[in-house]
Amino acid sequence: MLVPLSNVPRDYAWGSRSLLAALEGRAVAARPEAEIWYGDHPSDPSEVEDGTGRTLDEWIAQEGAAVGVTGRLPYLLKLLAASSVLSIQVHPSKRQAEEGFGREGDLPDDAPRNYADDNHKPEMIVALSDRFEALCGLRDLEASRRLLGVLGDAAEPLRERLTDPPALAVAIGWLLSGDARDVVDGIIAALADAQSTEFAAELANARRIASWYPGDPGVVVALLMNFVVLHRGESVFLRAGMLHAYVSGLGVELMAASDNVLRGGLTPKRIDVPELLAILDPATGPVPVVLPVAAENGTRGVDAFPADVPDFQLLRARVPGATETVIRPAGPMIVLATAGSVTVTGRSDSLELAPGRAAFVTPDESEVRVSGRGEAFVAQPGLAV
Repeated sequence: MLVPLSNVPRDYAWGSRSLLAALEGRAVAARPEAEIWYGDHPSDPSEVEDGTGRTLDEWIAQEGAAVGVTGRLPYLLKLLAASSVLSIQVHPSKRQAEEGFGREGDLPDDAPRNYADDNHKPEMIVALSDRFEALCGLRDLEASRRLLGVLGDAAEPLRERLTDPPALAVAIGWLLSGDARDVVDGIIAALADAQSTEFAAELANARRIASWYPGDPGVVVALLMNFVVLHRGESVFLRAGMLHAYVSGLGVELMAASDNVLRGGLTPKRIDVPELLAILDPATGPVPVVLPVAAENGTRGVDAFPADVPDFQLLRARVPGATETVIRPAGPMIVLATAGSVTVTGRSDSLELAPGRAAFVTPDESEVRVSGRGEAFVAQPGLAV
């Protein structure tokens, strides 16, 4: 069974007025449009376009059992459009989420919380724009020491702390605690005149972030992270414990269904430094760019973005107009059009999808055919690992 889906963009301040509008062929929006969610997550479930006014979680509760859908989807698919940097953040492992959520179970209802649920939140993003910028993971220590050396005496108190990965984590806590206020201010001031051939892009990005979040210690934390530029069709996979922040661009994001976020700067929201450090992975080094590979079944026109998690698998189907491609679902599946016009056909029904529109495919469909002329991304449960 094919179920048509849509949703309303979420208007977070870091969103873009133009990126999602251009994808969907609309005029520039009056407000920032940051994310469109496709799934049954209770925070913002997709709307089912069958005239009933139901959301996908309601549809699954009422009709899912008859077509092989039981329980919540293990993943959440999004379109993400950033015109300025998101908060620096990290997500817990499954064990950490279960322990943290359990600890907070006895808190009063109005108490601040770190854990919204007991699930982990690995995630993957694929660039749809020609350029997608992100901060991903912690840079090699010697490289960060060289970068801080460009900033002169102002950065020396931080530079001398970067002796090994555990010390790097402690230094991040120091920056975020408020105890390093003078050092943070001095480093941000030194950015204005700093020059480096090796770190020109990193310094330019830090100056831009400082203009968005003046005085925020997250500006200095960002200087310790890998600045990554993705081109269309390239991806990164972010495992538990990896510090990250998307900076600009349009992408397709797929993640485990969780709301667990610990923040590390560039946000007015609460930062719990001890809990952040408890789940932060201080490993350093570059984060590899993930390129698509041929899908496991070898279907022409379908490729996959590898991620070794059971919660999700991300596929991309590209159809040139003269042929169609076949996808065999590995469970409940969402097909999201991102370019051109694609038609998804099941046993007894079909849906034509424009960019930004999606179809929920129930697992009683043994295969679906994708035709037309365009591109679609496919989210489904991952392979057992």
